[in-house]
Amino acid sequence: MPFTVIVITYAIAMIGLLIIPGMDNDGNPYQMTIFDAFYFISYTATTIGFGEIPYPFTHEQKMWVSASIYVTVLGWFYGIGTLVSLLQDRLFLSEIAIAKFKRSVKHIKEDFVIVLGYNDTTSVIIKKMIDDDMRVVVIEKEQERADYLHLEGFIPHVPVLVADVHSPISLEYAGIKSIHCKAIISLFESHDLNMRVTLASRILNPHIKIAVRSSTNNETSNLLDVGANIVENPLQIISYQIQMALNAPSLFKIENWLYNIHTLESKTFSIPKEDILICGFGRLGQSLYEMFVRNEIRPTIVEIDKDKVSLAISKGIDTIICGNSEDKELLEKIKINEKKLAIIATDNDTTNLSIISTIKRMNKNTIVIARENEMADFSIFSHAKIDHIFLPDEILIHKTTNAIINPLSDKLIRLLTHKDERWAQQLLVKLVKEIHHNPITFELNVNKAEAVELYNYLICPENKITLNILRASRRDRAHHNNIIPLLIVRGEEDILLPSYDTLLCANDKILFACDENSRDDLEYIVNNIYEFHYIVSGEERSYLKKFMIRS
Repeated sequence: MPFTVIVITYAIAMIGLLIIPGMDNDGNPYQMTIFDAFYFISYTATTIGFGEIPYPFTHEQKMWVSASIYVTVLGWFYGIGTLVSLLQDRLFLSEIAIAKFKRSVKHIKEDFVIVLGYNDTTSVIIKKMIDDDMRVVVIEKEQERADYLHLEGFIPHVPVLVADVHSPISLEYAGIKSIHCKAIISLFESHDLNMRVTLASRILNPHIKIAVRSSTNNETSNLLDVGANIVENPLQIISYQIQMALNAPSLFKIENWLYNIHTLESKTFSIPKEDILICGFGRLGQSLYEMFVRNEIRPTIVEIDKDKVSLAISKGIDTIICGNSEDKELLEKIKINEKKLAIIATDNDTTNLSIISTIKRMNKNTIVIARENEMADFSIFSHAKIDHIFLPDEILIHKTTNAIINPLSDKLIRLLTHKDERWAQQLLVKLVKEIHHNPITFELNVNKAEAVELYNYLICPENKITLNILRASRRDRAHHNNIIPLLIVRGEEDILLPSYDTLLCANDKILFACDENSRDDLEYIVNNIYEFHYIVSGEERSYLKKFMIRS
């Protein structure tokens, strides 16, 4: 509309100048050209004013120009005002932002994940994804949080769309149907929101990985039923990890190594099996109590909420006491000086710190495990001399990123739950002895994209090759690199700690523990025709020989 008004006012003013005859310097009649009329009206309407061209105007022309000035200037004012108003319109700006976002997503030609919501937790996840060469696209409902993301200055650029995270249209804009989209992450505390995201995502892309958060076993079951691949309940994970520290602390150490939290030489975290106190009987406290009962341990519980206490008593729990865990008299009554382990499990950080301080003053020898609820750059908990801290958001970060970036490592962690302390100790000794105290993990997919020479060799039925070949050094095949196969996934079969005599098959997925030099050797061997030929046959293969064979 603004452009139309300007065109009409220009046309009216120009037509008048073309019709009204002028007079040249010699007094001869002169008819203005279209270009002259347009040029004159252009600098007149914009109030620049360069004078009368090409000759001084007659009285008739001056009268017409006088009228045209008011019409064209008002037309310009209207047009400019309307454009300024349009540029300030939120809906218009939103459409521009959406178009820009869609172009950014369309230009992503590498693997990427969609992260729903931007906060402290997802910010760390984004950084971890980028560090592992995975692109990220974000949908955030609040403009303010989207602005914070822009200020982070992630490299490469992280496109962000301000929209409802559960909207199918928003998910389509974010590229959920793209062949490069590998996963979607929804870690909201709202079960309904996670459920809606899961349903929409599974419909839009049946093959995408969906990582979501849950709070109860029932929620976990429901999310798995509707198609979620990765469902993490951080409070349940805390309970499981404490059980590992109780029964198989070496397994707990291996899990922390796989998450790159500690090395294999870090102090083993183990906990006593008697005289245990749980402060708080919320979801975490209940999960911990059920875990201890399964292990034939009956901990003492202190809970200030009378309703929770009544519920526990109705379930036959007779070791629960109603009271304030910060109360010294109460702690003396339950014999805190005899407690070997205190787990502080409330959902309030201030309360948790106060309880820790009171218990530490009354019994310095008590092992203290604390729940920290808020993730911050500076943590008071880390300076409070606590034996072990569980941070639910941090657990979500480790579990989610590991499941998406290192799927074989995530599968190995799940398989470890069926192993005991003796098995874990033997693996620890083997890893440290054959590699070092902090090996890296490496995942190899035996396919044409990641191991072309090995794959081409294995697709021939008569060719056989074992894992032992893959640990050979490309400098001297008689020498073995520092490498240990941890897991082979072959279709539906999982082979844990396979022997070096295990025959390999095309499309195997293999998880190795190794050092960096061994990883580099392995990548080079399975993808380079000369190195692979040497490792298999023991003979050097020259470029000339290869050229002659092809000729």
